[in-house]
Order: sequence, then C-alpha cells, then structure tokens
Amino acid sequence: MTNLTAQLEDERVIMPQASTYVRIPDDAAFRGETGPLPAGVRRVTPDALGAVRLMDGPIARNAEGKVQVAAFDFDGTCIQGNSPVMLVRYLVRRRMLSPSVVARILSWAFAYKTRLPQNEAWVRGLVFRAFAGRPVAEVNGFLRDFYDQVIDRRFRADAEAEMAAHEEAGHAVVCVSATFEPIIAAAMERRPIQYAIATRMRVDFQGNYTDEVEGEPIEGSEKVVVLRRLCDELFGADGWELAWAYGDHHSDRAMLAAAKSAYAVTPDRPLTRTANAQGYDILEW
Repeated sequence: MTNLTAQLEDERVIMPQASTYVRIPDDAAFRGETGPLPAGVRRVTPDALGAVRLMDGPIARNAEGKVQVAAFDFDGTCIQGNSPVMLVRYLVRRRMLSPSVVARILSWAFAYKTRLPQNEAWVRGLVFRAFAGRPVAEVNGFLRDFYDQVIDRRFRADAEAEMAAHEEAGHAVVCVSATFEPIIAAAMERRPIQYAIATRMRVDFQGNYTDEVEGEPIEGSEKVVVLRRLCDELFGADGWELAWAYGDHHSDRAMLAAAKSAYAVTPDRPLTRTANAQGYDILEW
C-alpha cells in the first residue's frame, strides 16, 4: 500500500474518469512540428516542444472545490540518479562535447557538490553546446532516444505507484524539474505524469536550439514560482492547493515547505536534517 493510498481512506474525493496516455501519430507534436493537436490534448507547458497528454476526464476537486496538486521532483526522486549528469556522460562517449567544455562542466559539478553558489543557466548552456544550431525536431528525437536507452529503466517503481495513486484519486500530478524539457516530455509519454515544468532552452528564429536557457532554470525556489504560475493558469488562483510534494535534494526545500504534506525521498544529508527538523516523512524509494 502506498503512502497516498493509506491517506485516502479518510479523504473525500470526487473520482474522475479514467485517463489514457497516447502518442501522437509520427510523434509530430514531440518533434516540434506545427499543426493542430487532437481534441483533449494539451502540451506539456504553453508553447512547449514536448510530449502531450490526453485527458479523458476532468481533474477532480475536493469538498472545498480545490484541485489537489501532487508535485514531484524528477532527478533522484522519480529516477535513480541525475539525468543531466547521465546526459553529459552520454555526450562524452559520442564525442559531442569538447574536452574544454567537459572540464568546465566538471569544475562546476565539484563546486556544486561543495554547495558553493553556482550559475545554473551557465552550466546548462555548456551541456547544450552539443546541440546549438541543430533543429529542434532532431534534438528532441535525440533526447527521446537518450531517455529510452538510459533513463526510463531508472524510473523508481515506488514513484510510479505513488503517481498512479494520485492520478486515480483525481489529483493533478505535476513534475517540476531542473532537467531539460525534452527529457521530461519523453517521461510523460511513458509514466503517469499529467503536467510538467522543466528547463527550456531557447530556440532561434530558424527553429534551431541555442545554448541559452529560456527564462530561468527550474531549480530551488524557482520551482515554487513556476508551479504556482502553471496551476493558477490551469485551475484558477484560488482553485488549487499544493497538497503533496516529493523531493530528494536540499534544493527542493522551498517546494517541500510550500506543501501541506512533504516527503523527503532518499534525501541527501542537508535535506535529511531539514526533514527531521520539520517533521517531513522520509521515504526510502
């Protein structure tokens, strides 16, 4: 029995209709091609170049009329490991990053581990130098293949079960991640993720990726900002609440603090200390 299943025994919930995952024929939406989407399909986020989700029924609202949102971090929470790190290794093996770029990424990673202030957009730009100037459709397809070959088998069974329990109860399952949007888009096609917010890279006027982040990386307190913005748009400013949040890293503290119920998933040491101090449940997935 999942944590959520146990809680639902005493919770009043209006059950939704069943929902179905679909892949758009020829993956046109995922690969950045233009054109109308089938009825009932929404993009990952407004103007996203990523995967889509077909919703057969509306998200349920509780007795107070609010949508109950369950927010999940991705790296280390839904999957074992860190997808950008795995992507760098994947690119290095294919000689798609120069030695000088790799050295700068490793220097950033060392400073990050020691919890020194770091420029999150800068390092993501370094990684995306492998794709700068290449068409969106080509890169999205490459990153989907990367997800299939490397990431999907690392998806935690407990995370999927928890997401599925939320979905069955009519809650809105949102993945909020600092990783690159096409990676989360691929996960959305295969796992019970209804909405997602991830780091988006800028596209030039010719439809090619650049090595610049569009806006801000979805990291730390920015997760709460973008989650609130998305849910306000979807459900209305007073029509939802962050009922559950799941994270593994100390950078997830802001999102966990904003939730009514917070779960530290196989947490790092700083988050373990916070979880113990704040009374968060600690889950070993």
